Amino acid sequence: MPSQSVLEQLKSLPSKPGVYLMRDAAGEIIYVGKALNLRNRVRSYFHAQGASITSPKLHQLASQIAQIDFIVTSSEVEALILECNLIKKHRPRFNVRLKDDKRYPYIKITLQEDYPRLIITRRMLDDGSRYFGPYTSVKAVHQTLDVLRRIFPYLTCKREITGRDKRACLYYHIGRCAGPCIGAISKEDYQALVEQICLFLEGKQERIVAELRDRMRKAADDLQYEAAARLRDQIQAIEKVMERQKVVSSTGEDQDVIALARDDREACVQVLIIRQGKLIGSEYFIMTGTQDEETQEIITAFVKQFYDEAAYVPKEILLQSEVDGAPIIRSWLQSKRGNQVILRVPKRGADKELVQMAAENAAETLAHLKAQWEADQNRHVAALNDLQEHLRLPIPPARIECYDISNIQGALATGSMVVFVKGVARKSDYRRFRIKTVPGANDYAMLQEVLRRRFRRALQMREEIGPAKDAAWAALPDLIIVDGGLGQANAAHDVMTELGLDQVPVVGLAKQNEELFLPAQSKPILLPRGSDALHLVQRIRDEAHRFAIGYHRQLRRKSAVASALEEIPCIGPKRRRALLKRFGSLEAIREASVEELASVEGMSREAAERVKELL
Repeated sequence: MPSQSVLEQLKSLPSKPGVYLMRDAAGEIIYVGKALNLRNRVRSYFHAQGASITSPKLHQLASQIAQIDFIVTSSEVEALILECNLIKKHRPRFNVRLKDDKRYPYIKITLQEDYPRLIITRRMLDDGSRYFGPYTSVKAVHQTLDVLRRIFPYLTCKREITGRDKRACLYYHIGRCAGPCIGAISKEDYQALVEQICLFLEGKQERIVAELRDRMRKAADDLQYEAAARLRDQIQAIEKVMERQKVVSSTGEDQDVIALARDDREACVQVLIIRQGKLIGSEYFIMTGTQDEETQEIITAFVKQFYDEAAYVPKEILLQSEVDGAPIIRSWLQSKRGNQVILRVPKRGADKELVQMAAENAAETLAHLKAQWEADQNRHVAALNDLQEHLRLPIPPARIECYDISNIQGALATGSMVVFVKGVARKSDYRRFRIKTVPGANDYAMLQEVLRRRFRRALQMREEIGPAKDAAWAALPDLIIVDGGLGQANAAHDVMTELGLDQVPVVGLAKQNEELFLPAQSKPILLPRGSDALHLVQRIRDEAHRFAIGYHRQLRRKSAVASALEEIPCIGPKRRRALLKRFGSLEAIREASVEELASVEGMSREAAERVKELL
């Protein structure tokens, strides 16, 4: 139930469009959302809390709300823009959001200058410049600029251009600058060169080639053979780039294709950039806060946050799934583009294949990024050494065990134990626990039950003569991480002390600010942002959460199946177990024929017909 203070705030919410900001007891903004009707939208969170909740994330959010602020706007489009800005500013932990606090790089062309330059920037300003991006990597931007400079020798220095300098720099002599400083190119011709760069970045290479061919023929007719040869080389360089660009659309339109792949921790969104019907590039973006979110919610969040920063909105955006509030998002995108924008989920044909291509690329990228970190042994060693230093451990924690509890208001409570050895997950040592002795929702007691069961068994196996049958149970960790703050750390330490294992270090990892709590120490330890040590403990904690949630979902599904079968009068525990063992799921039982049901051990034809009838 929400607190009395929150209930009073709900009464004062207006029935107008706007943005709402949910804060926890510490005053931190934990969620930002928009609504056409603030009163109805915000109240829905607490109506859902009283019902049967299927999303642990929604339940956790509702349980932490201590204060609700709101900002009324004149329209839902204005609310959408404000929502994007507030999510970027505050990065609330319950929002699905683009990963990293850094801004993405852009190519900036300073068109307001007499001799425009191309520079890399992370901020778009209303300064008369032209921007292209965002890109996901500065390296990719440098590679693009290198290609451009070989084809279009643009200016890079910051000197004042008068055209009267006595000598040009080395770049002019190696063909990487057109030499406006010495008057080798006029201001008009240099600006025409920059226009060609803009066309190139827009994917309009055919238009550039056509113009260059006209100029080459004219130069040849005027007997300016050196100029004609330079234009010929420029055309060939552009055509080499065009050969690498795949024609993927017969319509010749500008399109972005957006699809994602995900694991239990984060999602990778791939954007295929199609201009004039050609695939000219592809960028990927990592989204966090995606646990327990539907694909539609992730795609919606990405579209809003990506196009809020994008330098260009194409005519058509092909999507993997529908977006929430599509008419409002379309209206907003059209205001940014200046004319019509189509949002479409293709069902068949070439466009459907493009979306599938984007999804496959996203899956490959996500797998590659995960493998990249896990394979980097040097980073693992550095992370473990950093942990030892910050937590003042006697040795680097080669074996780390992490524990998490999953339940919804105490129902079907489970615990998970995941193990990382030298920074790498050892899944063969993972263990799951059904909570047996704790009634109601008491996370501390549940955590203590799991730890008692795990380490009593460890002590028992270590006392046995001969090698342990299960080394995973017998091994003691160098560090225990529990999901939670000081309370969880103290609860875990009490159990270890009770069992005579207080030499095993315990630390709690709080999600709110990624703080580490040592038992009986109220002041948390903050690992440096972006450090390998912080990344490692986050991965371990998230893996424990994923493992616990997965087991909890499995139990919920089995519970739902068992509940449905229990309502059939002739199906008792034995028949129920036999049916589940044979078919595995309620859906498979529904689809089975009467003959198949009757063939299950303990079933009769009459019972099979009854199951078929009632399911």
